[in-house]
Amino acid sequence: MLIVHVFVHVNPGFATAFKIATTENAQQSIQEPGIARFDVVQEIDDPNRFLLVETYKSEAAPAAHKETAHYLKWRDTVAGMMAEPRRSVKYAPVFPSVENW
Repeated sequence: MLIVHVFVHVNPGFATAFKIATTENAQQSIQEPGIARFDVVQEIDDPNRFLLVETYKSEAAPAAHKETAHYLKWRDTVAGMMAEPRRSVKYAPVFPSVENW
């Protein structure tokens, strides 16, 4: 398992458009065999900041995800909305154990 947190900061006025595009991508992403979860959350104190929590079943799954048509569409759609480049941090699960997923 690999958990990736993607931190996104969009320009003012783009939060709604970003949520629509990202929700569409997430709905399609969770149908991929290598993805266990794909959560999209919005910061309460700054609604222009989002966190994508992507939980992959293998180390190879993120690369496969980035080759899908829905990811490429999302990437191109949201590129102009970004206030700064998105950044990601990779994590290994500790609890609950992988067997409980």
